[in-house]
Order: sequence, then C-alpha cells, then structure tokens
Amino acid sequence: MKEKLKIYKSKATSFWNERSKKQKGLLIGTVAAFILLVSIASIFATSSNMVPLYRDLSLQEVGQVKEELDARGIAYELDSGGTTVHVPEAQAESLIVDLAAAGIPDSGNIDYGFFSDNVSWGMTDNEFEVIKVDAMQSELASLMTGIAGIDGADVMINVPEEEVFVSDSNQTASASIVLNVKPGHDIQNDQVETLYNLASKSVPNLSNDDIVIMDQNFNYFDINNSENANSSDAYTYQQGVKEDIERDIQQRLQKMLGTMVGQDKVVASVTADIDFTQENRTEDLVEPVDEETMEGLPVSVERIEEAYEGGTPVGGTAGTGDEDVPGYEAEDGEGGGDYEMSKETVNNEFNRIQRNIQESPFKVRDLGIQVAVDSTKGENEQGEVEMLSQQEQNTVEESIQSMVDSMITTSIDGSYDQEIDTADKASIVFQEFEGSPQITPPSEGIPVWVYLAGGILLLLIFFLVWRLLKRRNEEEEEMVFEEVIEEKPKAVPDIEEKENDSTVKRKQLERMAKEKPEDFAKLLRSWIAED
Repeated sequence: MKEKLKIYKSKATSFWNERSKKQKGLLIGTVAAFILLVSIASIFATSSNMVPLYRDLSLQEVGQVKEELDARGIAYELDSGGTTVHVPEAQAESLIVDLAAAGIPDSGNIDYGFFSDNVSWGMTDNEFEVIKVDAMQSELASLMTGIAGIDGADVMINVPEEEVFVSDSNQTASASIVLNVKPGHDIQNDQVETLYNLASKSVPNLSNDDIVIMDQNFNYFDINNSENANSSDAYTYQQGVKEDIERDIQQRLQKMLGTMVGQDKVVASVTADIDFTQENRTEDLVEPVDEETMEGLPVSVERIEEAYEGGTPVGGTAGTGDEDVPGYEAEDGEGGGDYEMSKETVNNEFNRIQRNIQESPFKVRDLGIQVAVDSTKGENEQGEVEMLSQQEQNTVEESIQSMVDSMITTSIDGSYDQEIDTADKASIVFQEFEGSPQITPPSEGIPVWVYLAGGILLLLIFFLVWRLLKRRNEEEEEMVFEEVIEEKPKAVPDIEEKENDSTVKRKQLERMAKEKPEDFAKLLRSWIAED
C-alpha cells in the first residue's frame, strides 16, 4: 500500500514538475474557480429569499408580530429601524392570512367597529363618551394618514361637556394634530386646507380657528398662511404673465427695428396693461332664420275668409246698439250690404341658441411702446460725429411708427369696444446714445484661426519627432540582436570515444531527450515503475 502511495506521489510530482508556469497557474485557477462556484451555489441553495411581511409598523405592533413568529419557529429579519419585518418568501402569503385572522398586528386604537363588537347594557355615559372620542380620534388619524406624504397622525380632540342648564354661549370643541411627514416631502397649501376641512367636518362644533396642526419637526401649518400663499401665488402668476407678454413683444419689436436700423442704434421698451378678469357666462339667444327679412321659419299657417251679400242678417247683433235706448224696441234695419273678412295666422320658428362662454384668463387691455433711436450716423473723414438730419429722422420715424402701429393694433384684445389711437400709445425719440461704441479702424491683430493652425502644426511636429526617435531605437535594438546572432560559438573538438553498446544506448537516449522529451519522460517513468 505504501509502495502504491509512493508511486502515485512520484507520478503526481513528476507530472507537476513537467508542467510550465502557465499550465500550473491555469490548473490552480481552475480548481479555485470550481471551489468558489460550488460554495456560492451551496450558499444560494441553503439560504431562503427574505421578503417584507409588514412595513412601517409601530414598535408595539412589531413586538406582537415578533412574538407570534417566535412561537411558530419561523425565521425573520428586522429592518428600517425595527419597523419592517422580513420573512421567507415561501411562507409570506400564508403568514399574512394567518396573522390577519388572529388580529395581528393590533394597533390598540379604537374605531367605530368597537361599538358593534362590544355593545353592553352596563356601559355608563362617561365610558361611552370616552370610547366615542377615542374612536373619533382614531378615524380622523386614519383619514389623514391616507393623504400623500403623511405616514401617520396623532389626534387629540377636546369635546366640551354638555351643560345641564340652557346657556346662550355655544361650547366649541378643539383639536391638536401631530403629523408624521415623510422625509423630504413638502406639505402643499391645498393639503393644509384639506387637513383643516377633514378635522372641522368630522368633529361637531369644531371650527378652523380651534385646530392646531404641526409635524414631527415642530413646523406649524396655518390655514391663514395657506390662503395668503394662494393670494401670493395668484400675484406671482399675474406678474409672470405680464412680464412674459411684455418680453415677447419687446423681443419681436427689437428684432425688426434692429434689422432695419441696427441692433446698436435702437432700443425698444414695452409696457402692457393686462386684464385678468375671467368671466363665465351663459347666453340664450333667439335669432331669425332669414336675417335680411327678420323672419323665421313658418311651421303652421291658419287662414280664415268670410264673405256676405244682401240685407241685414236676421237676428242682428246681440245686445243693445250704440244709438238704442235700453228698454225700448229698436227699429228694424233696412237696406242691403256686402261683408268680407280675411284672417291669416302664421306660427314662425326662430333659431334658439344657448352659449356657454368661458373668457380667456387674461387679455391685453392697453399697450405702450417706447422707442429710442441713436441720432448719430458715425464719423466723417475729419473725425467729427455726424448727426441725422431732420428729413432722415422723419423718414426713420415714419417707418418705425408703421411697425409700432401694427404691433399695437394686433396685440390689444378686440373685445374692448374702443378706438385705438396708436399715436397716444407710442413714443419715438431721437437721442445720441452715451453708450454707443466709438468707431475705430479695424485692428490688424492675428486672427484666431492662425493660432489654431499653429497649435495643430506644433502637435504634428512633436508627433513626427517622437515617431522618428522611436524608429531609431527599434533599428538599434535590431542591429544589436543581429550581432548577437551572428556570433558563432567556437568549435570544440569532440572527444573521440570508443563505440560500444553502452555508448550507443547513451547517445540514443541523449538524442531522444533532445528531440522527443515527452517520450523520454515516459521511458524514465516506466523504468522507475519496474524498479
């Protein structure tokens, strides 16, 4: 047995010694990678994936869940400061159902369901009031927790006791609320109003003035500040709209005038009067079908025609005539006559229009444009500043006035029934600009492209020099290598030996070791095994 172990050891040693360093490193790396892979696979196979069972629990609720899991012998992990419970994924769904059936976790808060589950004839009025207020607080806290950004709420309500005797003074309730706001969340103004409305509408005789709301960082939320913030937001919005309109008109006007006169020769300013009155109205209109004749569409026509020829009709007219005396017999009428009557009744239908109109949130009610033009033309040959003549100023003013008039008439809303006098809304002045750049002869400096070209050329020269030096070094190394190769070793005369069987075998072994080292190694191993 020991001999076999020695043989295996010698074979392994010889095999290892025959390997090169690269082969040895490859073998060691393969074995290490295999061991690491097996270890990772075993860890994943034995470990179970943990998923959250409950999140954001109170410490009391976490204690209840932990006690139940310990009793059942189920592995769990706590996270997020002890407020999140993780359990194995395979048992998560069944645990949720089982714990819910057992009433775990129980926050300890009383809600309105307590009354249906614990109805007792022996409950006193004081006990009932205490439980009622507690349930009201729990329900209100639950409502506020449902708002985005609020993780929880603690509510304290103070309800006044009912007086035995009738009093003129009205007893009011009060409420104090502490919110647990998520980190980084900002409570908006509309959310503050919602919180106040939830509290005031949920508790009898509770007004907004008797409510105090704050967060866990002692930041108070006041509904009055919220209303002021809304007013401030409206003002900011209106100012933003006004500035946007003025900036847009000013930029368009400056661009057109700059193209015509020169960007550094003209400056435009715009002031706008914006009407932010938003009107919603309903109009019920009745219009004719034919607007020229102002007639409608006939839907029904009734014509009545009567004709009579001969004497007075028998019986006459009922009642007493105009010239008859009541109580006396009237005279019979004599003579004949003709009678005709034609009557036509037409029912027309007209267009009935109902319009629900919502006006634009803002309109441009008035507009004022001020334009300042540089009155200088430049310098003459003597270096003197030349000014625009009166005729040139009039020509420029007419051109600018036409552009300004068009801008004003198209910008003011047409719903205002007023004649637009553009002369009163535009002002054009000619003045020498103090900040006008002085006209100087162009400098004969070196252009930027010359610097760029010089930099590129310099980089190219550095690159060529580097390549040249590198090639020279490579050529020198090749020359040294060739000289080393060309050096021939000095011939050493062979020692003549007598050829016998041992000499022939030794030469054959030497030749095999040089030409076929693998076969020579196998031969040695076979000899060692035979010994």
